[in-house]
Amino acid sequence: MEIGQLLSSRTRYMSASEIRELLRWATVDVISFGGGMPDPSTFPVEDIAKIASYVLEAYPHKALQYGPTEGIYELRQEIAKFSETRGIKAQAENIIITVGSQEALELLGRVFINPGDVVITENPTYLAALQAWRVYEPRLVGIPMDESGMVVEILEERVKQLKAEGARIKFIYTIPTAQNPTGLTMSQDRRKYLLEVAERYDLLVVEDDPYSYFLFEPIQVSPIKALDKTDRVIYLSTASKIFAPGLRLGWVIASEEVIRWFNLAKQSLNLNTSNLVQYMFLEGLRRNVVLKNLPNVRDLYKRKRDAMLAALETYMPQGVSWTRPSGGMFIWVTAPPQIDTRELLKVAVTQYKVAFVPGHGFFVDQSVRNAMRLNFTYPTFEQINEGIRRLALALRGA
Repeated sequence: MEIGQLLSSRTRYMSASEIRELLRWATVDVISFGGGMPDPSTFPVEDIAKIASYVLEAYPHKALQYGPTEGIYELRQEIAKFSETRGIKAQAENIIITVGSQEALELLGRVFINPGDVVITENPTYLAALQAWRVYEPRLVGIPMDESGMVVEILEERVKQLKAEGARIKFIYTIPTAQNPTGLTMSQDRRKYLLEVAERYDLLVVEDDPYSYFLFEPIQVSPIKALDKTDRVIYLSTASKIFAPGLRLGWVIASEEVIRWFNLAKQSLNLNTSNLVQYMFLEGLRRNVVLKNLPNVRDLYKRKRDAMLAALETYMPQGVSWTRPSGGMFIWVTAPPQIDTRELLKVAVTQYKVAFVPGHGFFVDQSVRNAMRLNFTYPTFEQINEGIRRLALALRGA
């Protein structure tokens, strides 16, 4: 049977995750800066083991049963309390539990995007968000960044132009804190300005916030959702970085109307997020496991960031530059313009046994060829130093 003749037209826009493909290439002797994985030593394994045992003893039938699509009520209440410590006021009715943040990105596409609709993002931005939305055939518009995040003055000019063209702008997508892939943080003034632009032109804002738990510098910023007075910010976050990624649990905070639509879309996607996982995270929040663990994780990641910055300074040849991330998990490196990092990756993995994510996929038009994203949270300190040394050798030989 010729399966290709039966495929839907949207499969033209499906592409393999370069990060996932990279993980398949990487053998045990390859030092990988590729995936966005937490350091396994930060997982509260003993606490999670006790919690799992308790959940299966205390309410096994609830934990092992189907559950409501929007998530168990007690967890949504607990997440509302947890979010209030970050300045976000919400009720359980404003929250839906998702299978990681990635499902939330898929739900955004299902609910909001028609072919030709405009989605505005930072440029570069999270490549898995672009992958999730491309199957819905939007017009992706990228806004450049500087050291203070998305340049919102350019954003407003672009919105004006798009409105004048009669474009249907569905939302502005931003990772304002410790952005993926750059590690940069949007200033508080720009957050306010972005929200003003959204209010002026009646736009939705999608705030993706996996990394603000790990800020290394004394930066005073609040979630954009905490500034939202008109219920136009859809806020995404995840337990992957603060509890354990293997549990695959995230959440969305938004207006009750948006949550109703997400609920409807999720029903046909997977019915509900695992009840067992939800009850485990509920107990993790109730027992303060998450908040107690965060300072240790933050300290470790800061030391790893500093180690990678020091290695870059020591080994990198002239013409290579990089960001100094204010938090999160990544450093964004720019090579000289003649270097194509996709081609460099093949050489780096096979000859120098070091891996990274090429930068082109993070741009809406994939036009930038000489950048790469490096993860500093997963490798050991020794691997960080040796891996950067190897990467510098690969660059010198390119």
